[in-house]
Amino acid sequence: MSAIHPDELEQLRRAAQEATARAYAPYSRFHVGAALLFDDGSVVTGCNVENISYGLTSCAERNALFRSVSERGPRPKIVAIAVTNAAGAACPPCGACRQVMSEFVTEDAVVTFPGEGGWETMPFAQIFPRTFRFVPETR
Repeated sequence: MSAIHPDELEQLRRAAQEATARAYAPYSRFHVGAALLFDDGSVVTGCNVENISYGLTSCAERNALFRSVSERGPRPKIVAIAVTNAAGAACPPCGACRQVMSEFVTEDAVVTFPGEGGWETMPFAQIFPRTFRFVPETR
């Protein structure tokens, strides 16, 4: 696992929890917050934003990442991801978020989220072992 200090993970979890208060979730009432720690030491947060057409809803993790890219470009890489929700329910990142984040994580990035028995922290590669990758033609 990465060399993220437990205090850094706790701060990241708190930032994610604070982001849940800004979620727009009038339909599910499931307020989610995410915080991303980058290799330059910065932290960017995001929350979920729902839409009456559920397919147009955007998750907290992707909103945090898109915010980071739109403000700073694609260079900083994610070393840790924290996601949580106001209900305290188990909630690892969804498959779409895992795929999108896979292009921006360091090799040893970790993800922390509420699990069935409390906080779980594991390597990103463990929760998303087979990312979809672009392989250019070699003809």
